[in-house]
Amino acid sequence: MSQPLRLGIAGLGTVGIGVVKIIQHQADLLTMRTGRPVTISAISARTRNKDRGVDLSGYAWEDDPVALAKRDDVDVYVELMGGSNGPAKASTEAALAAGKDVVTANKALLALHGQALAEQAEAGGQVIRYEAAVAGGIPVIKALTEGLAGNAITRVMGVMNGTCNYILTRMEATGQGYNALFDEANKLGYLEADPNLDVGGIDAGHKLSLLSSIAFGTQVDFDGVELEGIQRISLEDIKDAADMGYRVKLLGVAQMTDRGLEQRMSPCLVPADSPLGQLEGGTNMVVIEGDSVGQVVLRGAGAGEGPTASAVLGDICDIARGYRYPVFGQPAASLTAAPRAKSATPAPYYLRLALQDKPGALAKITSILGEAGVSIHRMRQYDHQDDIAPVLLVTHATTRTELDVALTAMENTDVVTAKPVALRIETV
Repeated sequence: MSQPLRLGIAGLGTVGIGVVKIIQHQADLLTMRTGRPVTISAISARTRNKDRGVDLSGYAWEDDPVALAKRDDVDVYVELMGGSNGPAKASTEAALAAGKDVVTANKALLALHGQALAEQAEAGGQVIRYEAAVAGGIPVIKALTEGLAGNAITRVMGVMNGTCNYILTRMEATGQGYNALFDEANKLGYLEADPNLDVGGIDAGHKLSLLSSIAFGTQVDFDGVELEGIQRISLEDIKDAADMGYRVKLLGVAQMTDRGLEQRMSPCLVPADSPLGQLEGGTNMVVIEGDSVGQVVLRGAGAGEGPTASAVLGDICDIARGYRYPVFGQPAASLTAAPRAKSATPAPYYLRLALQDKPGALAKITSILGEAGVSIHRMRQYDHQDDIAPVLLVTHATTRTELDVALTAMENTDVVTAKPVALRIETV
């Protein structure tokens, strides 16, 4: 029998324990599928004596993950601690320096340091695998680097944060507002320790930057992702969007244009009957468009013990089989620093306005839009509320720059009673 592939696992939270369980319960299956045993040599976590519901007595313990990464009886360092710096970064660098391959679920680490880590790994002949870092159990990294390698990718988009999708779909289903559903998600344990990573779009932005690098052969540029969270989405927006045939999603979009690389993570409207529009709860979905394959839709659990641990094991099994390829699908040295698109591709927008109920108010708004070069596709007015006239507009395709000119002019009038809400409508 071939020599076992020996793992050192740092981080024994939900995902780390999930990985241990799979290795313990599926040892024979893993051996059959990879041709060699997959074993755990040593583990590390912040707390040693915590009851984690699984027998860890057979593994050596290291208090310091850097020491774990350097152990002679570890072939693959499995980093499941999280965090863009600190122990996660130090131990990953140490593992690569010691000649170990790395498997990680850490999207923040790679989004901020991916290029340097990829260069270090490839210079030493090591691999970094990170399927679990993006969209949980969905094999989207493998799809881009392997299955769709013969395609020029034209666009990548998707719902990549299950917490945000849970909040938005629950708002529609229950009629409760954002704050109530935020609290519900928090009680269910869906939110990060820093909730802004979820609801502010940062977590999903990390993921989008990694997919963008693979798709377009560019260096990871998280700072180039335009971020907007879901905090300003109201129940009125959810209802009004549904009334007009749309649903609100925190949507990531990356595409290479003649103006540069466009990366956006923001609330958008998508057609209610589209695959993205039908996505419910904490599920993730990634849509990839290629010049030969057309559109590919990948849907599945975006988080949780089982799905994320499944993705980690997929990477471990590939290493056990001897599959080795560059971190971002092509040699790190060949990745380009793509120019950032200064403006997004034109698109229609949804506008929600609260106007003074007085003659000429709507005429003033339509005049401002016209002067900014923004034309109206359709419009709806609802019953007046306390001398306030709610108005919904859907524009024809326009640039955000033109729209912002109009929005600023609107706010400077005496007919707009609240800050307008503008949401991009994405073609899917």
